[in-house]
Amino acid sequence: MVDRHDVLITGIGLLSSLGEGVEAHLGRLAGDHAPQPALETERFAPYPVHPLPPVDWSAQIPRKDQRQMETWQRLGVYAAGLALADAGVPADEATRSHVDMIVAAGGGERDPAVDALVLERTRGLERPGPVLNETLAGELRPTLFLAQLSNLMAGNISIVHKVTGSSRTFMGEESAGITALQTAAARIASGQSETCLVGGAFSAERKDLLLNYEIAGILLRDEWRPVFSRGEEGGLVPGSLGVFLVLESGERARARNAPAYARIAHVAGDRGPEARMGERLAALLAASGAQDRELLLLSGATGVGRQTARERDVLREAYPNAALRAFGSVLGHAFEAHFLAGVALGAASLSRGALLAPCEGGEERPADAPARAALVTSVGHARGEGVCFLERSA
Repeated sequence: MVDRHDVLITGIGLLSSLGEGVEAHLGRLAGDHAPQPALETERFAPYPVHPLPPVDWSAQIPRKDQRQMETWQRLGVYAAGLALADAGVPADEATRSHVDMIVAAGGGERDPAVDALVLERTRGLERPGPVLNETLAGELRPTLFLAQLSNLMAGNISIVHKVTGSSRTFMGEESAGITALQTAAARIASGQSETCLVGGAFSAERKDLLLNYEIAGILLRDEWRPVFSRGEEGGLVPGSLGVFLVLESGERARARNAPAYARIAHVAGDRGPEARMGERLAALLAASGAQDRELLLLSGATGVGRQTARERDVLREAYPNAALRAFGSVLGHAFEAHFLAGVALGAASLSRGALLAPCEGGEERPADAPARAALVTSVGHARGEGVCFLERSA
């Protein structure tokens, strides 16, 4: 048997519609008043979206490197830089060559202008193939082949932030984020890694993605409502978000006197048919070790119909006294990055002793005192369940 090492969160990089960094997010979410989301309701009507605020990308990404990145990549590279700076990881190559990296990524961004040009030039042609090939060869940038490659985010983080340890990229929507964190925590706990940068990003302000989600019938239309108040005919509201965490072994963090936000006591995931989602989630909760006292329960519920109601019922049955919050109400749903964003908020809340205010609508209750532990859950819009149990760092 190998001795298990403590897995500590020592850095958080978070960029969303609410702002940049831990303090900006807690400032919007904690307090006496219900948190108010930032929404874009006109550009993509009838679908609300949680958009990014203005961002000075140059604060983390040199201008020369920005040219080859669409918003999805910029979000990830920027959040990774925030996390490394927050953890105080020295920027020299000798140190960062020992930082491992795990990224949860989608399929990359398309170039919608080229997509539209292809449709325009090939409309009505009996043999569209030659025109299609000519257009793609002449119009796509070298970093694009219909869509940007998923592992380009990890590559750009390596280039910009000199993170050159081992690298992995997971795909698979919500499950990718769960697996990324589970793998990073397991590697540190087993001694295979001492420092790991783990995270992902999602750009919601894309008409091609919104079209896909509308075809799937999972988008909320017209009026925004908190996740737990959307009813059986509800849906999700996409949110642009970048999140990265720096995980370190307890020994590594203590050796450099790095304070920790929280300790990851347990992280696990599962996936399968929607019909048995409740059973799988209940099993994950039971195995987490979380107790129904002084517990902050951060649900990654999507807002999609019966699925969200079932998730809420399972959580309430397992932890009737916990302060329940659906963080997707204020951040939006961020697919690959969603679970990781909940973990970031949970760790930050424990570290600061913050009381996250409940959303309006009657489904969430005020907390009486700061939590001593947090349990973050995720149930994907189609499949993929995950839990992360966080404890205050000593």
